[in-house]
Amino acid sequence: MTDTATDLRTAADELAVLRAIVEGTASAVGDEFFKTLVFHLAAVMGTGYALIAEFTGEFRARTLAYWKPAGFESTVEWDLIGTPCEEVVKGNLCHHPTGVSRKFPDDEPMVRWGIESYLGVPLRTHDGVHMGHLCVFDTKPMPPDPKRLNVFRIFAARAAAELARLTAERHLRESERQFRDLFEEAPIAYVNEDLDSKFISANRAAMRILGITPEEVAGAVGRSFIPNTPEAQRRFQEAFASVGRGTDTSGVILELRRRDNSKPIWIQWWSRPEPDGNYTRTMFVDITERVLMEQEQARLTAQNIYLREELKSVHNFEEIVGQSPKLLEVIEKVNRVAPTEASVLITGETGTGKELFARAIHSASRRPDKPLIKLNCAAIPTSLVESELFGHEKGAFSGAIARRVGRFELANGGTIFLDEVGEVPPDVQVKLLRVLQEREFERVGASTPIKVDVRIIAATNRNLIEAIRAGTFREDLYYRLNVFPIELPALRERAGDVPQLVQFLVAKFAARVGRRIDAVGKTTMERLVNYRWPGNVRELENILERAVILANGPVLEIDPEVFGVTLREPRSSIKPIGAEQPNVDPIPTSTAARGSLESVEKAHIVAVLNQTDWVIDGPRGAAKILDLHPNTLRSRLKRLGIARIRHEVS
Repeated sequence: MTDTATDLRTAADELAVLRAIVEGTASAVGDEFFKTLVFHLAAVMGTGYALIAEFTGEFRARTLAYWKPAGFESTVEWDLIGTPCEEVVKGNLCHHPTGVSRKFPDDEPMVRWGIESYLGVPLRTHDGVHMGHLCVFDTKPMPPDPKRLNVFRIFAARAAAELARLTAERHLRESERQFRDLFEEAPIAYVNEDLDSKFISANRAAMRILGITPEEVAGAVGRSFIPNTPEAQRRFQEAFASVGRGTDTSGVILELRRRDNSKPIWIQWWSRPEPDGNYTRTMFVDITERVLMEQEQARLTAQNIYLREELKSVHNFEEIVGQSPKLLEVIEKVNRVAPTEASVLITGETGTGKELFARAIHSASRRPDKPLIKLNCAAIPTSLVESELFGHEKGAFSGAIARRVGRFELANGGTIFLDEVGEVPPDVQVKLLRVLQEREFERVGASTPIKVDVRIIAATNRNLIEAIRAGTFREDLYYRLNVFPIELPALRERAGDVPQLVQFLVAKFAARVGRRIDAVGKTTMERLVNYRWPGNVRELENILERAVILANGPVLEIDPEVFGVTLREPRSSIKPIGAEQPNVDPIPTSTAARGSLESVEKAHIVAVLNQTDWVIDGPRGAAKILDLHPNTLRSRLKRLGIARIRHEVS
């Protein structure tokens, strides 16, 4: 009966111990839990000392909670070698019932306190990793007692579970901190968006690239950064639709606008939906510098192509030839206006060399190392003039299969020469006026203005004042272009320059075709000097090139027949300078009678083409004068073997 009572009392004691453990630690976690644990452990085990420690090295530990007879001790870190805890590090339960001070003389605290007994157990994770240990020690002996040892193990299991939880929590916080640092400090922009492209979060790189503040992230919508241009909207819709279908979108290049200053930027964009489909993870990098460099490279490439095409055209003059007073007066004006930034309007008849003087102005300006881009406004279909001048975006109109850089963009920093500016359509004149006033324009199909620094030189053989009265040319544009007018004299007004021009041209053509021409016949020179030259220097050039090709000796003579046909007047009709001339010289009757129908047709077409400066289309083109469809005229030119040798002269 006595044994039974003893057993019942023991069982009750064990239940009380378990209750004390549960009640003492149920509501505590972390440091508070460990303090409560060692306090109850010392009470249940009947020892003066109890501690729980975590390993900080192979043989080093630091207390998480430490109970002494005087109360809780602050954190202590110590080497385990030479102490009773050394065996615990190896993963073993260590029990010294008596003689601890004698067994471990190097453990100064144990010796000083007179510690007699020690009990320690390792704290392991579920997979066997040693995290630390739990121990009690006292100044009196601690005989072996299985029941007390079981209680001790219960405390150890509870301590190990909490230590494992704290360790995992600490690792989680560290990982989260590292990933947060990586997220925030990464050079790549990260954004979480919902399926309507509304931002959930964004890192610093994303905010820096997009020009938004942390406070603006929550209200930001990805699609709002896309500019309202057909190409940019199309690319975004395609990319966003891919994400909506749940497919991975990688490496798409998108054009954006910064929120803080509307500055254009370009990004390379990756986005994929989360498995739950509620939001997407998006990454992008700023490739603005690369895109701008590629655009500049494309602009320079287009500029080089344009200049190479220009070089294919063989110009008749490397310099302005002549010494007549009227020509010297024009040269003086060129020298005065060239160093300025003033717009210049060059007027004069066809073939007087308006482009040559435009080149002279550009060469003597402050931008000679920059491009001189030219456009003959009369040689381009009306519907394409705007695209040629200002460029267009891909898809801006039917047939716009790629972005095109316009002439103004090519001429940025340099000069643009608008030949036959009087042929510019009225709707394009408005945009041209804006460039002159605001120094900016927009490509066809785009809404973003492009700033340019371009000097404009315009030329025309039309009377723009009459065009203003007729309502076909804007008066405000005329005054913007006509800041410094230069009127070129016709060749008949500087007949004294003809001999010098003839010598210059003959020498040039002779070298080109490999002929030796030492002089020009006196009669031929007189005929050339006395002719009125309705086609001006361009007509003189055509006459002389043909004559050099047909020359049979060192003295150039122009056969009267050839001279008559080419000049479109009979030999007897050559008149002194100042005599009246009809606007269009008829083909001589004698020639028409002798030549075949085909030769007469060919001569007439060439004559009209020379009169229109070989412009085929348009109200002032050769097709209009000949009453033919432009395509019909082109086919006839091919059939008759008529081809223009391009020479721009003065």
